[in-house]
Amino acid sequence: MKLPGPDHPITITPNPRRVRVMAGDIVIAETSKALTLKEAKYPAVQYVPREDANMALLERTDRVTHCPYKGDANYYSVKADGKMLDNAIWTYETPFPAMAEISGHLAFYPDKVKIEEVG
Repeated sequence: MKLPGPDHPITITPNPRRVRVMAGDIVIAETSKALTLKEAKYPAVQYVPREDANMALLERTDRVTHCPYKGDANYYSVKADGKMLDNAIWTYETPFPAMAEISGHLAFYPDKVKIEEVG
């Protein structure tokens, strides 16, 4: 486990805007409670509370990856519009203590779904 610091900063802040995630014309998630995670030089990621996602459209996969700063990530595919978007979502169900805020949240690959800030 590594801790964020000057050499690898990670910040988590509430997003003041509404975030909508879509697969084609289907809304997968929409929330006014998204968290924006900024990590080092990576693009910012919106973490959406699980309760604001349509979990009926999601299917858990066997994929697991490890981040030395956040912990183990589990993945979901999206079933929408007659298509399956494999491993389009990741979540840290039991993140390391420094990242506890993102527990219970989902993050989405922007090359697989449309993520927009509205309002």
